[in-house]
Order: sequence, then structure tokens, then C-alpha cells
Amino acid sequence: MSVLFTFPGQGAQRPHMLHTLPQDPEVQRTLDETSAILGSDPLLLDTDSALNSTYAVQLCLLVAGVAMARVFVAQHAAPDMVAGLSIGAYPAAVMAGVLDYADAVKLVQRRGQLMESAYPHGYGMAAISGLDRYQLAPLIAKIHSDATPVYMANLNGPRQIVISGGESAMQAVMTLALASGATKTTKLAVNVPSHCELFDAAAVEMQTAFSMVKIERPRITYLSASAARAMFDPVQIANDLAQNMAKQVHWSDTARLAWERGARLAIEMPSGNVLTHLTAPIFAEGLAIACDGNRIDTLLALIARE
Repeated sequence: MSVLFTFPGQGAQRPHMLHTLPQDPEVQRTLDETSAILGSDPLLLDTDSALNSTYAVQLCLLVAGVAMARVFVAQHAAPDMVAGLSIGAYPAAVMAGVLDYADAVKLVQRRGQLMESAYPHGYGMAAISGLDRYQLAPLIAKIHSDATPVYMANLNGPRQIVISGGESAMQAVMTLALASGATKTTKLAVNVPSHCELFDAAAVEMQTAFSMVKIERPRITYLSASAARAMFDPVQIANDLAQNMAKQVHWSDTARLAWERGARLAIEMPSGNVLTHLTAPIFAEGLAIACDGNRIDTLLALIARE
């Protein structure tokens, strides 16, 4: 039996998410390191207004994920494998020993800047529940064009799909989806069209940024949610991280892969519990649980039991 740490993506953020991290030396160490790298206080990034920025959101998710995971590691409760959704792949890579934290902060800075500047307004993501990918694909095809771009982005579950693109195109797909039997459509708190070809050019720029940092072989199992498979080669992981903003997310398949590789306890790092809800059906005979809303001693006991 083994333990999986999961790291959420954009949309899971909430105001004051860094301020509500545990009062712990590892959290303070992470905040201090981040401050030294950024040249400013990271606690300024998690206000209501700051979180309107993709740049701030992505840095907050990196900081929160690494800080919380370090708390567990310091208590001799390290994971056996890690997986992250979108930006969550970066803290996952840090905890796997693939990336130095200082390099990760600089890379996430660059990633957030590229994504925000490419699509500052008029784009986003939305979740559609109740249809599978084969039912949704023709609805997207009806709407998609150069003028109204919309794509299938995240395959979170058999009947939970996230689309990405322009606001009007997404709304049109959501309307068609509801008329075709979808049970729910939800605009996500994401201001950019992630996980589609609209970010191909930015992904190339991220590959250049990765060429200037050192990438190590992972010390524990690193699962790519873009490829839904374990990766061990540093060059392959660097390319995967650089390109993941432009690649579909296969979260359901990644969670199933973790189960098949022996994970029986999945603990989601802050913020929120989105991945826990998506992972729980696959871990029905194990346990998927979030840090948010649960005591650290309870989570430590669960890890010790595994």
C-alpha cells in the first residue's frame, strides 16, 4: 500500500489560502524562501483582488502545495507518489525532487505571466457534468471555429468534462450540453483557456525557460496528468511540465493509474477538495481526503496506517 499526494490546479484557489496554512516551521520556511525569490511578500498574493490574476493564483497554488507537503515530510510522512493537475504538476515535481523550489517559483512566475498576457480577458474554462467525451465532442464541433474557439480540455471523470476557450463559444456549448442531457454546467474561476492549442506558442516559450534550469530524476513516483502515466526521465518530465498548459488533462485516468500502482490513500494539498471529489470514486476501496477541513494529526495517522 502507498500514499499519493495530489496538487490541485487553477480554480481551486480561495481568498486567504496562504494565511490559513498551518502555523508550522515548514510553512514559514516556504514563505520565507518565496519572499526571497520574488522580492515581495507572498502573503500579498492571496487577497480577493489579487486572485483575479492568473499569475497570483498559480504562485499561491505552488506555495500552498509545497508548504503543506513539507509539513508532512518533516513528520516522516512523505508520499510514495505525487500527481498534480495543471499548475499542480509544479509542486508535485518539487516534492518528487525533480525541481528545486527556487527554480519552480521562477518557472511558475513565467508561466503565469505568459498565460495572463496571452489571454487577458474574454476566455476561461467551464465544467460540464452528465455527458461523456463522445457525447460532448460533436457539440463542441458545432460551435468551434477560428472566431469562436472552444476545446475539450480536462477529462476529470467519465461524465465530468471541462471545456476551454472563448466566453461566447463556451456558453454556446454549455447551452447545447444542457439541451442534450447534461445535468450541470459551471463556469470555473479560471480566466484563461488552459489545456488546449491556444497555448501552443506559450508552451514553446516555457520549454526555453526549462532549458535554463536543472531537472533531476524523481526520487518518488511522478505521475503526469497530461499523459496519465508515470515519468522517470528528467528531459521527458521537463517537456511535460512546459507543455502541460497546452495539453489535455486526464485526471480520471491518472487517479486510476495511481490506484493500479498501489496507492490506497490520496491526500489533496491545499487549496480545496476538487481533486478529492474526482479521485474518491476510483479510491472507493481506499480513501481520498483533502487537507482542507481535516486535522493534520488525523492525516498523519492515516499515512502512518498505510
